[in-house]
Amino acid sequence: MNKFKENPGNKDSRKPLISSKMTVLDTVATWKETQAVFKRYDALAGECICCNALFESIKDMSKKYDLDLITLLADLEAAAIQK
Repeated sequence: MNKFKENPGNKDSRKPLISSKMTVLDTVATWKETQAVFKRYDALAGECICCNALFESIKDMSKKYDLDLITLLADLEAAAIQK
């Protein structure tokens, strides 16, 4: 018996695809669907995130624009898993 077996009933047991350490560029290059998420956040940021923060980590970018990191990551993750 494998005592480390993953619980099949836990849908949240998978590792997230997107981390706060990834850059905006890495994210949109890997999951093109996330570009629409960044576009939605442009209004909150007051400028185009993909134009002005492309090489920043998601964490640093969220601090720069005072965005909720947890919500942003959840939105990006939702877009990425739709691929």
